[in-house]
Amino acid sequence: MKNSPTAQTWNEIGTDISAFTQTSFTITQTTPIGGGCINQAYCVTNGKQRYFVKLNAREQLSMFENEAAGLMEIHQSQTLRVPLPICCGCDNFSAWLVLEYLDLIGSASGKGRDFGKQLAAMHRTTATHFGWNRNNTIGSTPQVNAISSQWVDFWRTHRLGYQLKLAQENGFNGKLQTLGENLLIELDELLAEASPLASLLHGDLWSGNYAFDGSGNPVIFDPAVYYGDRETDMAMTELFGGFPADFYSAYRHEYPLDSGYNTRKIVYNLYHILNHLNLFGSSYRRQAEQMMGFLLAEIR
Repeated sequence: MKNSPTAQTWNEIGTDISAFTQTSFTITQTTPIGGGCINQAYCVTNGKQRYFVKLNAREQLSMFENEAAGLMEIHQSQTLRVPLPICCGCDNFSAWLVLEYLDLIGSASGKGRDFGKQLAAMHRTTATHFGWNRNNTIGSTPQVNAISSQWVDFWRTHRLGYQLKLAQENGFNGKLQTLGENLLIELDELLAEASPLASLLHGDLWSGNYAFDGSGNPVIFDPAVYYGDRETDMAMTELFGGFPADFYSAYRHEYPLDSGYNTRKIVYNLYHILNHLNLFGSSYRRQAEQMMGFLLAEIR
């Protein structure tokens, strides 16, 4: 969505907020907020109360509904803070998600430890099966969360297999697909030591999706929630620059990682690199091929 929202859309959003909060709310100011590449984002206010609003094309309403459900799933675990969803809806032009507005800062001295402890607590929130009761998105890519009793099968079919098929549809063939086919065959061996619980996951936990509130409490947002191996969240924290050292020490103290993690984290991060390949293009192809080549060499 590239066009600015219309006055009618803002009126509709104000009406939606009023209905869900049972308090009259008329938007008097909208301020664009940068940082995202999927949605437009704004702070809206009536002069007293503020809300965070995400906007996209009206066809993306289900994406926002699923995000709101994911935020509530995390909130209900009573572990990590999330911006609470207020409402979501659409008109003839736009879909929106309205969230609690939080004043966030990028870092808080000494608070990485709290983040690690609280994430470990969230990961101890478990389900009986892998997946979730609804599909959602990873970035703007559909993410299938079909319920499964077998983690390796879930990861093979709904994570790596799905992304490889999408890559083929996007024209990424040849070596990438050959390596991918071989990797899917060998996945049982690569994940042989993994016997994870179905933990509540953020699903897209990189450094751009957490911050701290004014009291120094960690806040996570923009989730791609499902239940799976907690190591997938931990792996992604290492993918794009890493988190503070005290975050890792606190997490491992609360919930130690199992042996073999250093190999499994490559299996898990491959999903995100393939997704970046599908979202952003060929600059990620070589990295994906290198990761698959490394993993295949590990079992030969």
